Amino acid sequence: MKKSAVALCSLTALTALVGPAVAAPPLSERARAAHAPLAWQACSTKAHPSLQCASLKVPLDHREPDGEQITLALSRVPHTADTFQGPLLVNPGGPGGGGLTMAGFVANALPKNVAAQYDVIGFDPRGVGRSRPALNCRPGHFAPVRPDSLPRTPALERANLDRARAFARGCAAKHGHVLPFIDTVSTVQDMDAIRAALGAERLNYFGYSYGTYLGAVYGKLYPHRVRRMALDSLVDPAGVWYEGNLRQDHAFDARHKALMAWIARHDAAYRLGKDPARIEAKWYAMRDALARRPAGKKVGAAELEDTFLPGGYFNGYWPRLAEAFAAYTNHKDAGPLLKAYEGLGATDAAGENSYSVYTAIQCRDALWPRSWETWREDNARTYAKAPFSTWNNAWYNAPCAFWPTYHLSQPDVSNSALPPVLLLQATDDPATPYEGAVTLHRKLAGSRLVVERGGGNHGVSLRGNDCLDRHLTAYLASGEVPDGGGAPIAEADAVCDAPPEPKPARAGHGPAGGGRGASAVPWPVQRVRAD
Repeated sequence: MKKSAVALCSLTALTALVGPAVAAPPLSERARAAHAPLAWQACSTKAHPSLQCASLKVPLDHREPDGEQITLALSRVPHTADTFQGPLLVNPGGPGGGGLTMAGFVANALPKNVAAQYDVIGFDPRGVGRSRPALNCRPGHFAPVRPDSLPRTPALERANLDRARAFARGCAAKHGHVLPFIDTVSTVQDMDAIRAALGAERLNYFGYSYGTYLGAVYGKLYPHRVRRMALDSLVDPAGVWYEGNLRQDHAFDARHKALMAWIARHDAAYRLGKDPARIEAKWYAMRDALARRPAGKKVGAAELEDTFLPGGYFNGYWPRLAEAFAAYTNHKDAGPLLKAYEGLGATDAAGENSYSVYTAIQCRDALWPRSWETWREDNARTYAKAPFSTWNNAWYNAPCAFWPTYHLSQPDVSNSALPPVLLLQATDDPATPYEGAVTLHRKLAGSRLVVERGGGNHGVSLRGNDCLDRHLTAYLASGEVPDGGGAPIAEADAVCDAPPEPKPARAGHGPAGGGRGASAVPWPVQRVRAD
């Protein structure tokens, strides 16, 4: 959903570097393995005591293997079992999500006897985190208080457009020479360079969210290199990226309404009423009040949307958000709202880096309208039906209207050359709506789709649903996939019921949620846009 920015400066010079091509030819195995063996060193944390780290040099432009090199930061939890199934490369999504500690998370979350059979490999993709260079196009871009995202007046629209242009100019000025190479295909080529550096003939892969698109493209470019592939919360390959964002606006609005209905069911805790529509009206009244007078000089209308948007990704945040909403509406107490903003909505330096890479990839990957009139018309039409996050999301992606590089051609990920791919998806996930999962399932011949019925969270495996985790574990252990017979949902090969909804938090006890508090959700941590 969110991320974008562009720059009008140096447009000619930048676009001359790379035209609208699809994929660079693959590097030779010898070139990829030139950096092996990787020099692994301990980088353990309290949570991940077995974690090791290394770095890998890869070409900035994979068409020029002897040209400028960039550095990828890698992590590993090494296998301990006698049976070794090779590397399991993992990615948390984004675009722009850092993945170093995800190796530790996956190794800890899988059953020990399964994790022990793999070297679980994490990485910060090009431009992200500890990889170098790391992008930060415009520090302070999300500093509060931003202009109201709803363009009620020409002045507000101009202010938001100025921010988008400034971000784009900042990217071109600071990172212009690398922008043509921050894209999905280049990242996929990096993934294959990691495989070669690990000395593996074939790769096992597990990705969430945007990581599912990385997996699909990797499978397209390197089908003979795929051993097993599990993809969770599936990007619609037909919606990359402009149309996908507009579809997300409708899905996030529906998920916001689900939060309002949940609050209505818990009126005894929040005293906001029992009618979801009236509660939603109170939420928009809060938004209007914050647009006029931001809370604590930090939370205006845009920041309020930022704060509530994570509730679309994970319902474990609902008790915290409902408490902040009730305190502000019922008691004029902005304290819980300010705390929720700091914990869920504020953007730190790591978030600025993530957003910079997100924008660079989405704007480079595919065609975006260059006419702002098209954006205005499309988002006004969407807002009329789905007001919750439409304009907030539009401004998040608006730099792509001015981005200084040509767009690339989108790979067709249709594939009949892969081993069975395991797909996992919740029916009501707003970040990657269910229809996109069906599309990807159809494109990957022989794939199996496991559906979480009634689930609205994003990233559903290894998160407490035992049924889903049994399917993932069986697949990683032996390659077993569901047979697809008799599933009660069309297109699904197996169905798991969603876990119970969260319960209101008791005063002073922090977030609650069906046995899984908000703090138990490490992946995906970033705000996903159109993945």
